[in-house]
Amino acid sequence: MQVKDKVALITGGGTGVGRASALALAAQGCSVAVNYSRSTEAAEGTAAEAREFGVNAIAIRGDVADDADCRRMVDETVEALGRIDVLINSAGTTVFVPHENLDDITTEDWHRLYAVNTMGPFQMMRAAADHLRADGGGEVINISSVSGVAGVGSSLPYCASKAALNNLTVTMARVLAPEVRVNAVAPGFITGRWWKEGQGEAVHDAAQAAVTRSVPLQAVCEPEDVADAVMGFVNGSDLTTGQVLVVDGGMLIKMP
Repeated sequence: MQVKDKVALITGGGTGVGRASALALAAQGCSVAVNYSRSTEAAEGTAAEAREFGVNAIAIRGDVADDADCRRMVDETVEALGRIDVLINSAGTTVFVPHENLDDITTEDWHRLYAVNTMGPFQMMRAAADHLRADGGGEVINISSVSGVAGVGSSLPYCASKAALNNLTVTMARVLAPEVRVNAVAPGFITGRWWKEGQGEAVHDAAQAAVTRSVPLQAVCEPEDVADAVMGFVNGSDLTTGQVLVVDGGMLIKMP
């Protein structure tokens, strides 16, 4: 897809991978709607930076776990920007609980992680489907995780929610075809606020160093690396759909 003069809606677009993806799209002439649930200042800042590329950009508050919010965000994007050609489901959440600590996982953890990480992307795709199908078709990129492939990560419900998102990517690729392509990017360790806020800066830095030493490419993901993979789907072959692209520096091929 040539994204110049198109419109993208990015959930969780104020920070991290969502922000990097919004700016990458704007740099290629795509107007963007930047969704956020709490990070008002960051989302407004991302939209302002996007406008510096000469495109239209807005920030929209909403919780992807709330279906009414998803439908409203789609309506507000179309009202403000005229259309939706690209949907990037980047909003996500987690809890940090060692996998063996089964009793430390609550029912509320399961419900919230699935509501945001799995149901949220579904609700956004459903709400945007008619707009994505219009004008020759569009595309969806779900931001998953290597956790959904290998079953390693911050917690059991996080891994399960991302595995479900990978499956949802395949099934929605069938449902929305032939007009809409649906793919996913599954990053490995990403530098940024999740680990720092959840585990503390010292744990984040130690984990980053350990992963960097262990993976074949001796590097971990920056948000821009994941955005590059997103743009690979957006700008790449129009015959690619239902795929999950792992971007992990080779982490999976090092695992036993």
